Amino acid sequence: MSGIMGIYQLDGSPVERENLVKMSDILAHRGPDGADIWVEGAVGFGHRMLWTTPESLLEKLPLVNITNDIGITTDCRIDNREELICVFQFENCPPEKITDSQLILAAYEKWGEQCPEHLLGDFAFAIWDKREQKLFCARDHFGVKPFYYYHKNDFFTFATEIKALLCVPEVPRVLNRVRIGDYLADMYEDNAITFYQDIFRLPPAHSMVVNQSGVQIKCYWSLDRDRELILDSDEEYAAKFREIFAEAVRCRLRSAFPIGSMLSGGLDSSSITCMARKLLTENNEQPLHTYSAVFDEVPESDESPYIKAVLAQGGTVGHYLHADKVSPLTDLEQVHWHLDEPVFAGNLYINWNIYDIAKNQNIRIMLDGFDGDNTVSHGIGYLSELALAGRWLTLCREIQGFAKNFKFSFWQIYWQYVYKYGFNRLRKHKPFNLIYRLLQAGSKRLWRTNVQEPSQYVIFNPAFFETIGLEQRRQNLQQKRNLPQLNQRHHHYQCLTLGVLPYTLEILDRASAGFGIELRYPFWDKRLVEFCLSIPANQKMSQGWTRAVLRRAMAGLLPQEVQWRGGKGNLSFGFDNGLLKFERERLELLLTKELNLIEEYINKKAVASACHKFISQQSHDDETSMTWKALDLALWLNYTGLNS
Repeated sequence: MSGIMGIYQLDGSPVERENLVKMSDILAHRGPDGADIWVEGAVGFGHRMLWTTPESLLEKLPLVNITNDIGITTDCRIDNREELICVFQFENCPPEKITDSQLILAAYEKWGEQCPEHLLGDFAFAIWDKREQKLFCARDHFGVKPFYYYHKNDFFTFATEIKALLCVPEVPRVLNRVRIGDYLADMYEDNAITFYQDIFRLPPAHSMVVNQSGVQIKCYWSLDRDRELILDSDEEYAAKFREIFAEAVRCRLRSAFPIGSMLSGGLDSSSITCMARKLLTENNEQPLHTYSAVFDEVPESDESPYIKAVLAQGGTVGHYLHADKVSPLTDLEQVHWHLDEPVFAGNLYINWNIYDIAKNQNIRIMLDGFDGDNTVSHGIGYLSELALAGRWLTLCREIQGFAKNFKFSFWQIYWQYVYKYGFNRLRKHKPFNLIYRLLQAGSKRLWRTNVQEPSQYVIFNPAFFETIGLEQRRQNLQQKRNLPQLNQRHHHYQCLTLGVLPYTLEILDRASAGFGIELRYPFWDKRLVEFCLSIPANQKMSQGWTRAVLRRAMAGLLPQEVQWRGGKGNLSFGFDNGLLKFERERLELLLTKELNLIEEYINKKAVASACHKFISQQSHDDETSMTWKALDLALWLNYTGLNS
């Protein structure tokens, strides 16, 4: 988690060093261990250094090659170091003295614009090629490392955070109203735009060339949704998963400082913690520090028994945040400054407070189990595969197991598949059409509820909704993703490529950067993701257990009560409790004053009604979300002054 920045004057005019100094200064929180600037004519790079790996202690960035014709600035951790060192045949240099930036630079010298295809790990970098007079930039496969840029006419600038770009006089500070619409509609599929007009994100797994011809962006890698890996047994799949998972964790343990691990008590964070502890113990390294949120007053959100089961195995030092003792709006102005946008996920306050605890214990590396659900997949699509294949007995057994393991109603689930994949086919046969209509009417009565869920569009001012063309925008984004889902793997692919995933990684990066902490995600290792996508559906769901391959692979490492747990705590209860407990005054202010700040965007009557219901504890999830989004958007716009 370092900081990078740069400017390229495409008209050949010299870069003003002072602009790079301003960009570097505002990103000082990302790199307390050093800062440097390199300028050569129309190109300039800057870097803020945070030491994390042993090799980073030797790193000097920006870096220029021996012949002085290629320069680089980067925020990176390269995982296939041994492979690359062997390929490049570095002479008279021990591996521990070769930095990751040197490896990227050597990769570019050997493979040119194809170099990102040969890299594993998390990275964002920019390379100036003096020979070809071009700037080459790239971002890692899943977007762990952020990269923002602005381009207008003959001016191009980039940085790790938007606030650095806004330091440059050429970059306008103009609100992007379309992104406001996306935010209010929970629509995050566009992986390029930001809350600022004409400031963009380089999408994950994309590279960029900037030269006199302009800006060209291309995708250098994508998941193969049709590849299938066939092994001989459940045991072989589990063993292979464990092997790849262990390597993914091992790569992320490369550190010159104590390591922390988020531990919620769920499958993801517990698996990472247990594997990391095992690897650290085998190498006689320092014990792993774990960080957990507990809720003493909100049992629906509390995971303490599972957390304690992991810690009871030893080899860890546990630290706790009593999350019901802090407000969801803790340090909100500081959070807004770091994020450069409103807070899209209310539970970010938990991470924020945990990072604060970890910083005080000199933790610079934090392992995080973010969204291992999507990497491994719950495998629910396996049930559809069984129904489509007419394997009703196997489907029945899987649903029986699923209902038992996760405490659901068997008949409510089973009837949905019978109706959709069985009775639905009767429509095609005239003799059965009357039967179909009767069953359809019966099914509607069976599933009817008294709860009327409000539409996600109720929050909008109709005029604003129409002005930004949000519904058409939603349809256009859906069409881009509208691949036929023929099986569980195709459904899994869709989940892995959701736009909200890199967006969340960017949010977490900026939040943790406020405390000098680099987040690392073993479940977002390219090798592990490709493996999980390729395995058969019955390895993702088996005997009603979702994420079956992970559960089997963690045998002997995870406590059994964690390995075979169903479901998890619901953090929304803790969030609601905290907002009502600590922030009633701000909620009242929203009703009396703050709504006026955002009346251009929202339906004041609908939001006020939702807020009243939330305060009186009579709201549904959609109304709670509406209240939160309106409150935070109003506070952010007030803080930034962008709406004035």
